[in-house]
Amino acid sequence: MNTAQKNRLSPKLVRDLRERIIEFFLFLAALSSVATTAAIIAILLYESILFFQKVSLWEFLTDTQWTPLFDDKHYGIWPLVSGTLVTTVVALVVAIPLGTIIAIYLSEFAPPLVREVVKPALELLAGVPTVVYGYFALLFVTPLLQTFLPELPGFNMLSAGLVIGIMIIPYVSSLSEDAMRAVPTHLREGSYATGATRLQTALRVVFPASISGVIAAYILGISRAAGETMVVAIAAGGQPQLTWNPMEPAATMTAYIVSVSLGDLPHGSLEYETIFAVGLSLVLMTLVFNIIGHFLTKRYREIY
Repeated sequence: MNTAQKNRLSPKLVRDLRERIIEFFLFLAALSSVATTAAIIAILLYESILFFQKVSLWEFLTDTQWTPLFDDKHYGIWPLVSGTLVTTVVALVVAIPLGTIIAIYLSEFAPPLVREVVKPALELLAGVPTVVYGYFALLFVTPLLQTFLPELPGFNMLSAGLVIGIMIIPYVSSLSEDAMRAVPTHLREGSYATGATRLQTALRVVFPASISGVIAAYILGISRAAGETMVVAIAAGGQPQLTWNPMEPAATMTAYIVSVSLGDLPHGSLEYETIFAVGLSLVLMTLVFNIIGHFLTKRYREIY
């Protein structure tokens, strides 16, 4: 091979080398996220195993009291689970209808100028510190609710859940609107050609066609609501009790983790290890939500 041939090949070799280097760094980026998740799971599992060596899994899953910091110790996870589920459900009752309505409006009805103003304004809600939402729930929403519900205590899951719902509206509306705008235009035109109105097209054509992306937005909202910490720590009361009444105070998994992590518990104590047992339970709960969302998304994607 002469020098001229080598010079003709060198640009290709340089391009291939550059692509391999880029692929390597992209692989490292992907691997770092997987490795971080694996490390978190490994730490939770290791510390949780130490906890379950001292507390039986049966007691953890069947006891209805959670008092690991009291003299009369109980390690039933259900009071924290009930608080987490109640605040999450209240938040979803607010976020899913409002977020879906906003997404339909921005996708199908709003003029471009309105969309360019409203959508960034909504997404600004996601940037507000959660501690601000917490004091907003405690100092504004709770007194407002007490004007209609005089028996409502100062700390309750209802106000915390309502504010969490307001907080996750941008997640639901923004992702749902993106999914709806990704629906091909010819589907809308075909609906209009049959005499359907814009509202009928939005509800019967666009929304079903984008349902997989909308469900993904709902699952993200569920995970965000279940993992919220500061709002429930400030406004919900922080009292672990097994109740399904949103007008009562309660503690969630994340609120308990925060309250205990700020204490002076010695490393390796049983009380310290409860943090990881609760954290592992929250991860498993969120994983169940994500698995359900994955199967629903896959099913509706196949249908539509």
